[in-house]
Amino acid sequence: MSAVTMSGRSGVEGGSLVQRAIDAVRTHIRTEGLRVGDSLPGEGHFADKLGVSRAVMREAFGVLAALRLIDVGNGRKPRVSAIDGAVIASSLDHAVSTAQISVADVWDVRRTIEIRTAALAALNRTDAEARAIVDLAEAMDRDHADMAKVAAHDIAFHDAIARAGKNALFVQIVSSFAPLMQEAVPAAWKTREGPEDRAATLERHRTLARAIMDRDADAAVQAMDAHFDASIGDILRGLANLEPSDV
Repeated sequence: MSAVTMSGRSGVEGGSLVQRAIDAVRTHIRTEGLRVGDSLPGEGHFADKLGVSRAVMREAFGVLAALRLIDVGNGRKPRVSAIDGAVIASSLDHAVSTAQISVADVWDVRRTIEIRTAALAALNRTDAEARAIVDLAEAMDRDHADMAKVAAHDIAFHDAIARAGKNALFVQIVSSFAPLMQEAVPAAWKTREGPEDRAATLERHRTLARAIMDRDADAAVQAMDAHFDASIGDILRGLANLEPSDV
């Protein structure tokens, strides 16, 4: 079947051949009920079926791989990819760097999402997941003098809470905040002037971890809300003090 007869319109009227090839691959995944890790036919199969060149299909596969919808590699068939927060992270970074949204906008959305993940974690976590969350809160305390380690523990802490909630979409959205947190967490800590202030921040993390350990969803929500109440001002002040090229 030719590219024209597929839609009854010319290539120009029907959109680019590459876009139509992308749509065809996505339709194949959906209609065949493919799941993560399942193999897809190769470029030649789709090229013959759609009446397009292999160059068109190669470009379509490249776009799909860049969007993390398929996984391609040398010497093997393409496979269906797992959902990947890196795509969201890239969009967020672009939006912030081009002033389409502000850091405050991102943190407002993050606050809303993470209050819900805290409740879900308290309800759905396993014992091992609860222990890991507590361990990460304690690791932040132990390594409080090393900002790189604190940032890594903090990112892992929020990621672990999202994973314990058992909602895969929340996991990916929370993970998409990680690149910004790598700048924001150390910047925020620099605005916390005394040891009492830093100790209070660490205690808020421990309080949240304990609420999840205790399966107390209401307390977890309150703890996450208090965490953002106290932290967001520090984060925004810290980022305001960075050079634009540093964010």
